[in-house]
Amino acid sequence: MSSVRSECAAVVFDYGEVLSRPQDEAHRAAMERLAGVPADRFWNAYWGERRAYDGGLTAAEYWGRVAERSGASWDTARVQALWASDVASWLSTDPQVTALVGSLAERGVRLALLSNAPSDIAGALRHSPVLSPFASAFFSCDLRLCKPDPAVYRHVLDELGTEPARTVFIDDREENVLAAKREGIDAHHYEGPEGLRSFLVERGALTDA
Repeated sequence: MSSVRSECAAVVFDYGEVLSRPQDEAHRAAMERLAGVPADRFWNAYWGERRAYDGGLTAAEYWGRVAERSGASWDTARVQALWASDVASWLSTDPQVTALVGSLAERGVRLALLSNAPSDIAGALRHSPVLSPFASAFFSCDLRLCKPDPAVYRHVLDELGTEPARTVFIDDREENVLAAKREGIDAHHYEGPEGLRSFLVERGALTDA
C-alpha cells in the first residue's frame, strides 16, 4: 500500500446515490403493488415521512405513518414485505464509485461514511463488504440528526479530529454540500463517477492514471 501525499486528511462519502445506485426499480415496483394505493400518493407519503425515519423512527412507526398519510390499511405481513423491499432497494452499489473507494484505500486515504439512513438500512450497511475500507460510519439514525443540519458536520469533524478545509465530503444533494461548505468543509456535489474522480485527483487523493 502506498501512502497518499495530499493535504486531504479524510474523505467522507454519502451513501445513497453516491456509493449506492439509485433506488432499485424492481423493488420500487414491488412496493407500489404492495401498497395498493395510487403510486403518487404512496411515494408522497414515503418521502414525506422519511426524514423522521432517518432520524431514528422505528420501522413500525414509519410504515404506520406512511399508511395513514397515503390512506392505506396494511396488516403486519404487508408491512413486513414493504419493509423488506425498501431495505433491499438501497443495497445495490455503483461499481465505478466502489472502485474509486478501493483506489483511495490502497493509497492509504482515511475514509468515512456520513449517511441519512434509518436504523434498518444502517444495520445492513455496517456489515456490508463495500464499507470494509471505511474507518468510520456516521448514520443519522444514531445521531438523531439529519443532513443538512450543521450539527451533523460538526460532530463528524470532532469525531474524525480533522480540520474542515482538509476534510473532503461527497454528496449528491446540493443542500447537503452547501451546508458542509458553510462549515468550511471541502465538499463536492456528486453528479457522476468521472466528475468525482477528477475532483479527487485535484485534491491529490488519487493520481491521474
